[in-house]
Amino acid sequence: MLKESAALRYFTFFYLYIMQGIPSGFALTAVANYLAGKGLSSQSVGSFVAIVGAPWIIQFIWGPIIDRYQFSVIGHRKHWVVLTQLLASIASLSLLLINDPVNQLALMSVLFFMHSNFASVQDASVDAIAISIVPETQRGRVNAFMRGGYLLGISIGSAGLSTVMHYYGFFYAALSQSVLLLLMTLVTFCIKLDQSDSLMISFKGRSKVQAPALARVDNPNLRWLFKQLYQAITDLSNFKTFGEIAVVYTCISIFIRAFSFHLIHNLHWADNAVSVLQGGWGVIATLIVTLSGGVIADRFGPAKLQSWVMVAICLFLLLFSSYGLLWQFKPLSVTGLIIWNFADPMFSVASMPVLMLLCRKKIEGSQFTAYMAIVNFCDVMGSYISGWAMKFVNAPTIGFACGCIVFLLIARKIFERPALQIQPVLIKNKLL
Repeated sequence: MLKESAALRYFTFFYLYIMQGIPSGFALTAVANYLAGKGLSSQSVGSFVAIVGAPWIIQFIWGPIIDRYQFSVIGHRKHWVVLTQLLASIASLSLLLINDPVNQLALMSVLFFMHSNFASVQDASVDAIAISIVPETQRGRVNAFMRGGYLLGISIGSAGLSTVMHYYGFFYAALSQSVLLLLMTLVTFCIKLDQSDSLMISFKGRSKVQAPALARVDNPNLRWLFKQLYQAITDLSNFKTFGEIAVVYTCISIFIRAFSFHLIHNLHWADNAVSVLQGGWGVIATLIVTLSGGVIADRFGPAKLQSWVMVAICLFLLLFSSYGLLWQFKPLSVTGLIIWNFADPMFSVASMPVLMLLCRKKIEGSQFTAYMAIVNFCDVMGSYISGWAMKFVNAPTIGFACGCIVFLLIARKIFERPALQIQPVLIKNKLL
């Protein structure tokens, strides 16, 4: 029974993150690469990505509200997921107004921005459910399935919808995305996100006597939630741990945006070819490695896996960027792009359980959502920084600088570790 429950949990989060990955892959990879291929400047492409990603930055606002109103007749927090999925699908349909993405860039950016608002609340809702129902011993594997689903969704959105856009135009790519999202929303309505949920709408389950007490437990005071959230986020130990993760995410975003633009704009690769490589080739291998990473995180600890992945990212950035003059040789660039596809998912598999461990009881949904909002901000900020930096320096230089930053983080971890080991001994001696 426990194995069946765990398997169902893995499938549910895998599926929900596929749905989140599709529009992300379409907007941030397929459309961004399309705009670069049409000759738009790196700053224009970076600004588009920043506008699309902006709503994800304010996710910390939605976390406490989602925690405040947790219960509904369709399940525990499930109403947030279903409602926002439906609104995101409707917002996706508004993209059918776009005939020429380049000449209608401003309108397209606004419509994608509207879609992202609903999608960000959906993401916050799913994260709140995950942190509240997943046992600590399964968090590595669940995060692996979440990230694996997100990767598959990105593959569909970037490689799949980019191909549709390349052969049939933006209209049919947007239509395909909208139909997929609507169909998947119907599936979400019919699945149980929590064991206590019923499959259909239920007005039972709370007696009139129990209702007020349960409401206080399920729906804590909003002011109290924001106060506790602020204290948890600003805690010095938590701040340092998360700060390190945020910097690495920023470097990942800066490099991949610069590298993709360099391939399309400087080396004249077809935008569809880059999108397919980023979201298509090697996706099965990436899924296998990501899921394996979840098992490793549960077995050896996410902190160890995080350190190993940071070292791998650092070495790749320093070595691959050093051979920037050879990026014109396609086999080298293709290999680098495929290898880099492992960086973000593996770092996420290692880092998400670490962040979950930082979350306090009763506000875990809000706190984890706040962390995700800042991670999303790092991605948006990285895109903007990359677009701005490429006006002054080339992509290999940007990649090497990112490698140096990650190296400094690793060095800090190494030098701080002995201090952390000595501190308990000093305290013990004082007590003696």
